[in-house]
Amino acid sequence: MSEAFTSVKDVFDKMPGAFQANAAGGVSIVFQFNVEGPGGGDWYVTVKEGTCTVVSGVFATPTCTLKLADADFLDLMSGKLSGMQAYMKGKLKVSGDLMKSQLLTKLFKL
Repeated sequence: MSEAFTSVKDVFDKMPGAFQANAAGGVSIVFQFNVEGPGGGDWYVTVKEGTCTVVSGVFATPTCTLKLADADFLDLMSGKLSGMQAYMKGKLKVSGDLMKSQLLTKLFKL
């Protein structure tokens, strides 16, 4: 992940095109993103049967929920901040299946 993004919405708009279907074999997961701040919002990303859908809003029972500030989200998705660093520094809060959150960099090449 190395692209600079103009907004949080920009990241989610580009996710379907960055989806790595060949890395998604046997994966069935719903990522809920709660991005806080003036540029944030809620989105969920469903990966199932080699497909990816991105929807604005809240999913009732996600597999994994990731909560972070808008600037930290942009740094994370552009590769300036690793997921482990963000988590260890308290910038990223993960609920649900923590191990599934590690699939993000495998499933999306932004």
